[in-house]
Amino acid sequence: MSRLHVLLVFCLFWGANADEHNHIYEDNDEVVLWMNTVGPYHNRQETYGYFTLPFCSGRKDSISHYHETIGEALQGVELEFSGLKMEFKADISRTTYCELELNEEKYKQFVYAVKNQYWYQMYIDDLPVWGIVGEVEEKDGAMNYYIWTHKKFDVGYNGKQIVDVNLTKEVKHKLTPDAVIPFTYEVNWKPSSTKYEDRFDKYLDPNFFQHRIHWFSIFNSFMMVIFLVGLVSMILMRTLRKDYARYSKDEEMDDMERDLGDEYGWKQVHGDVFRPPSHPLLFSALIGTGYQVTVVTLCVIIFAILGELYTERGSLLSTAIFVYAASSPVNGYFGGSLYARFGGRTWIRQMLIAASLLPVLVCGTAFFINFIAIYYHASRAIPFGTMVAVTCICLFVILPLTLVGTVLGRNLNGQPDYPCRINAVPRPIPEKKWFMEPLVIVSLGGVLPFGSIFIEMYFIFTSFWAYKIYYVYGFMLLVFLILTVVTVCVTIVCTYFLLNAEDYRWQWTSFMAAASTSGYVYLYSFYYFFFKTKMYGLFQTAFYFGYMALFSAMLGILCGTVGYMGTSVFVRKIYSTVKID
Repeated sequence: MSRLHVLLVFCLFWGANADEHNHIYEDNDEVVLWMNTVGPYHNRQETYGYFTLPFCSGRKDSISHYHETIGEALQGVELEFSGLKMEFKADISRTTYCELELNEEKYKQFVYAVKNQYWYQMYIDDLPVWGIVGEVEEKDGAMNYYIWTHKKFDVGYNGKQIVDVNLTKEVKHKLTPDAVIPFTYEVNWKPSSTKYEDRFDKYLDPNFFQHRIHWFSIFNSFMMVIFLVGLVSMILMRTLRKDYARYSKDEEMDDMERDLGDEYGWKQVHGDVFRPPSHPLLFSALIGTGYQVTVVTLCVIIFAILGELYTERGSLLSTAIFVYAASSPVNGYFGGSLYARFGGRTWIRQMLIAASLLPVLVCGTAFFINFIAIYYHASRAIPFGTMVAVTCICLFVILPLTLVGTVLGRNLNGQPDYPCRINAVPRPIPEKKWFMEPLVIVSLGGVLPFGSIFIEMYFIFTSFWAYKIYYVYGFMLLVFLILTVVTVCVTIVCTYFLLNAEDYRWQWTSFMAAASTSGYVYLYSFYYFFFKTKMYGLFQTAFYFGYMALFSAMLGILCGTVGYMGTSVFVRKIYSTVKID
């Protein structure tokens, strides 16, 4: 890896973990109040810069945001200096920091924000603070709109560190054209016994995530795993034992008896079962990408458990991007070796498709939504510099590392070592019952995996689309492992039934049967949108369904790869045990 590649990876990792300062203050040190975003309460993803509403600020001088990580930029974080003076342990009585004279345009902007229940977010020493812009009151059949004009900050400190921030809204002014509205604030400092490492606990909602239905979901999924593993072990192995006994008896027969014998089922397709699937280049690219997504998912969950990434702005997304870039050799190795075993020759094209498959999918979706965000002047609009940074990561980190992995995979694991010879002429696939068709198997294959993660999807959706911070990554890891086991068991059963029907097209069928889980997740997202959210408008709808489609596609690639991995081991095992020539 060149020095440029090392520098890019290091900078990306440093951006995911960098901090503003060491959070240590001396008496009367300046404490910066950052204003972040404002937006409708019922869609936390539609955000705008705080000063896009005609709020006035205090001091005229400004402080630049210290440095923006790539995760912050992609999540629409726009920290701007509030202009309010704050000093560590220095109380400030009620002080007017500016007055705002409303004109017709500013009046309409505030009325619109109050009608749509706009909330704003601020940060003090990386601790988030939320407030509401105003409220509506009905009096004598008329709607009156009020704006909160006084911010009262109660800041708790432990030693030289800030451990708690509370905002109280006081004093509301009625919105009328040509009104002059004074904005005031006060700051009260109070000692606190809260430890610095525990200061984020107040933002977590244990009652929500530790609800009985959450535990019931885990228990239900665990019982499903036991049932499926028992099903595969008891029914499948029992059936295969009979097949082994019959085939062992066949070996003792002479050629005439064997020709007249009753041969059927999965042994009949032994000469075609390891035949490369249709479109091997695309299939190997999907499998390589799936291996990488699986590794990234597992690593990010573990990092979130160990490092509490939810406490830092954009750190989870920045970490995911870093791990994805660093794990690119995994994609190249498994995708490249599989393509080589399929007999593929255009390995450079396969490598390029594998390296660009997910980035193109993600960037295409993000850029489409970005145009809408730019039209709405939302903070979710991705800055041009961030686009350039992402492009550089793809070209100078992901692509070279994928190339390295592909070369290693082709040379170390690229030779086919199938236990059965592949016939020169493909065997015709006989007619079978409708429920044994690959399309039916694919449609039904995702039902049980989706059932194992159904409840967890609700909690994940709620944390992303509503005001809940997801922090129970131990639950997520357990659900991920359960999903893996359930997916493998289901695809093994589906593949055995398919091979028993003398249909050797198991590669794509196993992948798609497991990947169909994502289809059920996307259908569930429609239910969640219409019955669990109050989103409306082009921006909110496009943002929701665009990123839900992207999430479902990545989940489908992950599940499809896991299903194919387990099924390929199973197929190789049964055909190598029988030792068919």
